[in-house]
Amino acid sequence: MKILVINCGSSSVKYQLLDMENEKVIAKGNYERIGMEGSFLTHKVGEEKYTFEEYAEDHDAAIGLILKQLTDEEHGVISSLDEIDGIGHRIVHGGEKFTKSVIVDDEVIEGIKDAIKFAPLHNPGHLQGIYAMQKALPHKKNVVVFDTAFHQTMPKEHYLFPIPYKYYEKYGIRKYGAHGTSHNYVAHRTAELLGEDIKGLKIITCHIGQGASISAVLNGECIDTSMGLTPLGGIMMGSRSGDLDPSVVTYIMEKEEISPEEMNRILNKESGVLGISGVSADNRDVLSQAEEGNKMARLAMTEYCYNIAGYIAKFAAAMNGVDVIAFAGGVGERGIDERLEICSYLGFMGVELDEERNAVKAVETQISTNSSKVKVWIVPTEEELMIARETVNLIK
Repeated sequence: MKILVINCGSSSVKYQLLDMENEKVIAKGNYERIGMEGSFLTHKVGEEKYTFEEYAEDHDAAIGLILKQLTDEEHGVISSLDEIDGIGHRIVHGGEKFTKSVIVDDEVIEGIKDAIKFAPLHNPGHLQGIYAMQKALPHKKNVVVFDTAFHQTMPKEHYLFPIPYKYYEKYGIRKYGAHGTSHNYVAHRTAELLGEDIKGLKIITCHIGQGASISAVLNGECIDTSMGLTPLGGIMMGSRSGDLDPSVVTYIMEKEEISPEEMNRILNKESGVLGISGVSADNRDVLSQAEEGNKMARLAMTEYCYNIAGYIAKFAAAMNGVDVIAFAGGVGERGIDERLEICSYLGFMGVELDEERNAVKAVETQISTNSSKVKVWIVPTEEELMIARETVNLIK
């Protein structure tokens, strides 16, 4: 069975075609800059990489180019689109309506639309991907996998905000979390690597990239997570503020005489590591500047790592202990310096990082010492595989 996994952003489409008989990636790629000058498609088959500078005005056109490359005579991997048995889509936000993955129908589409208010940067692009695949492959089933679904096991006292309860009742304002597909995969894969039943483990999963979140996974279920109502909340990120005193928002809006939309842009696009450092939202650039003596770059990275360590400690308290901390995501998997600095704050918990083991990138491995009371692992995330598995289970 072959499953095509689609992850649509506002101006991009990431994809993987997987053979679920052996769970291997047949081809993958990314169409970037939809509707913009300089748009292009990167298509990878094994170790071979192809780049096509073809303009696509919308998601329909971008997906059309992707499907064209999958069936291309020279570097395609299937002879016909009929070989695709189903399509799985990543959806950032499903609100409270969706607690598990579902097959797409009109009601599901309306539910995704309703959750746009919580993920205005993500859900519209996801919908465009669904529409495009329905048009291109009308007889194939589409499955949607929600990043918020894994977090629906949180107890009410962990997801409610301390504001008048009527706002939860009227508007659904609560903590929803994000990156649930990744947290789910990493938690279960960590248990497999330890050779233990996840039902008996206390795991803290750290999905750290441009967007970042941390989850407390107790006996296989999420009981708390760092992101809140939207993907803006939680830990400090590349260009997102994460949590802060709410009065900061109202104070700046009053002093600068700016609209909610402008304030939202500042918090999402100009804050976090970028806002403190003034250098970049990319940790690699900031670390490079810090090494050259840029004090603001160094301050940004120190605050960033301290912030993440604080959430790890908080979630250890939420579970009354922790057995293993698992790092995933672009920074989590590749950030040697960041992992070292984060763990330097956690010695009181019994965390001992092995610097030699830690000096690796994007491999499944233990990076704590053998004597560390809390194990620390790098567990590269496989969100697409998780989505493909969910798709197979539903369309079967």
